[in-house]
Amino acid sequence: MLHAGLLQLRPKDGILKPARKPDLSRMPKSTAEDTRLTRLTEIALSLPEAQRQIYGSHAQFLIRKKTFAYFLDNHHGDGIVAVTCKVLPGENKALTEAQPDRFYLPAYVASRGWVALRLDRGKIDWKEVKELLMGSFAMIAPKRLAEQVTMSDS
Repeated sequence: MLHAGLLQLRPKDGILKPARKPDLSRMPKSTAEDTRLTRLTEIALSLPEAQRQIYGSHAQFLIRKKTFAYFLDNHHGDGIVAVTCKVLPGENKALTEAQPDRFYLPAYVASRGWVALRLDRGKIDWKEVKELLMGSFAMIAPKRLAEQVTMSDS
């Protein structure tokens, strides 16, 4: 069985030959991590037992295999960079109605109480980002870990 891309048909004589290896020196170099993701990661990983998983240009922040935040960069081609967190019931709709230029209801998880804060509109209020992350963490983390965050923040 032949695998696509491993062999090429030569146009002159119809003979199969090995495909050329890509010239890696011509390929664009990967860019440094987005500074917004770097800053978000620093805040999130300061929470007890928090972990980060990278999926292309997106990141998932977890506490014991449960997600408490996402960093989304151009999710499904929407052109938006945002952090998505769980909030108290009804707070996601209130935030999006009060500040629709900054907050929106994220696909798939809005119905479960999540909200997205845009990180691509003007100056980022990192204190606000931290509050969102900590609130989401407190709702999703096991009780004892959540208590550590609320006690250390007081």
